[in-house]
Amino acid sequence: MVGVKMAAAAASIRERQTVALKRMLNFNVPHVKNSTGEPVWKVLIYDRFGQDIISPLLSVKELRDVGITLHLLLHSDRDPIPDVPAVYFVMPTEENIDRMCQDLRNQLYESYYLNFISAISRSKLEDIANAALAASAVTQVAKVFDQYLNFITLEDDMFVLCNQNKELVSYRAINRPDITDTEMETVMDTIVDSLFCFFVTLGAVPIIRCSRGTAAEMVAVKLDKKLRENLRDARNSLFTGDTLGAGQFSFQRPLLVLVDRNIDLATPLHHTWTYQALVHDVLDFHLNRVNLEESSGVENSPAGARPKRKNKKSYDLTPVDKFWQKHKGSPFPEVAESVQQELESYRAQEDEVKRLKSIMGLEGEDEGAISMLSDNTAKLTSAVSSLPELLEKKRLIDLHTNVATAVLEHIKARKLDVYFEYEEKIMSKTTLDKSLLDIISDPDAGTPEDKMRLFLIYYISTQQAPSEADLEQYKKALTDAGCNLNPLQYIKQWKAFAKMASAPASYGNTTAKSMGLLSRVMNTGSQFVMEGVKNLVLKQQHVNKSRGNFLPTSKCCTFHAQSGICSVRRQYSMLLKIWDLLQTK
Repeated sequence: MVGVKMAAAAASIRERQTVALKRMLNFNVPHVKNSTGEPVWKVLIYDRFGQDIISPLLSVKELRDVGITLHLLLHSDRDPIPDVPAVYFVMPTEENIDRMCQDLRNQLYESYYLNFISAISRSKLEDIANAALAASAVTQVAKVFDQYLNFITLEDDMFVLCNQNKELVSYRAINRPDITDTEMETVMDTIVDSLFCFFVTLGAVPIIRCSRGTAAEMVAVKLDKKLRENLRDARNSLFTGDTLGAGQFSFQRPLLVLVDRNIDLATPLHHTWTYQALVHDVLDFHLNRVNLEESSGVENSPAGARPKRKNKKSYDLTPVDKFWQKHKGSPFPEVAESVQQELESYRAQEDEVKRLKSIMGLEGEDEGAISMLSDNTAKLTSAVSSLPELLEKKRLIDLHTNVATAVLEHIKARKLDVYFEYEEKIMSKTTLDKSLLDIISDPDAGTPEDKMRLFLIYYISTQQAPSEADLEQYKKALTDAGCNLNPLQYIKQWKAFAKMASAPASYGNTTAKSMGLLSRVMNTGSQFVMEGVKNLVLKQQHVNKSRGNFLPTSKCCTFHAQSGICSVRRQYSMLLKIWDLLQTK
């Protein structure tokens, strides 16, 4: 998942991708909102990737507004509609290309507008051309476009990679020990393609920064190469079109920061307390849609009373939902309170409308009675005109009441409030008021996964690992609770490797050790240190001594070191001490 920060005046990535989709659905002609003409009715054919991209952005009504009367999956059984054009939106995979060629041979539609989510290769394009030629359908293939929309936008400034094959771009895929070079290249290429598509849609060339020696650096190098290759051909560059603007010449270029997940493994394991995070953690929440199972009361049967059958309901939590936008980042208790306040406000407005109807003697609920209200007074007209807004408000209140109730049930059943508070204390190094072993051993406190997440946070966050005896005790408690110990084994290996990698940079923890090392380095005449001193000896007019430090006032110094930022700080501290010694002499 990726967050994007852009200038306030710039269109959000959600708006840009929506515009690109509507342009595609309008036969790759810019869509005009206030057009008085009737749209050309057409069929939309997509694969699972295309479905995931479109569903968070365009509703069925919005699809109908741009002329889509029917939307079908590419590999479903489809009947011929010979007098209607078809817009395809698919990934350029071998399987999809074969099915599209089959559609050409079967003459399913009047004309074909082929749109590929990512760039199609020349060989696959030739396969389509040969199939069209063999089926005598060359004139029916109206347009072929690479759309560069291989990412899923969930919020105004947040997107995720296309995730039909979750294992392909997961943390596990990159970090599993048996991964081959070929598989790693495939994962990297998939990530790079999505990022490249994102910046093409954004219409800007990024400034790329990454951590060294990790998969993030591999992605950065590949993305940099792909961007440069595209910019090299000015006539065919994707960043110079009229619809995108001169992205590479902009002075407000976005900054892309690529970091490895290993720098902060505790956060994704943490039981959080905000509304959106809880919905994502405990409910079936996918692509801005939450699926709930609801059951109410009991039903009578010859065998006696039994719980009613559970009904599955889906709710969309989109940026259009004002309550969701306002409270998704709020602590859950505040959300529950806000739902109650919204409900009371709605009831007050509803009572006011009923009171006005009662005054006019219109107690009926039929449409004729309601329409008569607008013929009486301005006050009644205002009340009636607010009814659609009132009904929408009631719909949102019911939605969030159901969602919040489902979340609350999980909190109570799994004691997630206990986990949240305990994990917060662990991560903030606060004194623990309860034994970790007691929580793990409590059969009523959470699922086996909750217990394992809690212990992994403890294991990651503590500087000194528990003793072997304590660890065996924890492992026994986890096993008794039904936990799979494989995650713990992985974290142990990861932590040991991280400790080994940081061992060479562990010097300089105390002043005595630093000065002892400094003396040895000075005695041996280290070339690195002396070069650093030369860089720090700036001309008098470029040094600011007003606060007792030696920072350049008109120049910028940048320190680079492969050993990491901590090592850079230590080296910088050593160089300043050398400077002080030289000044005293």
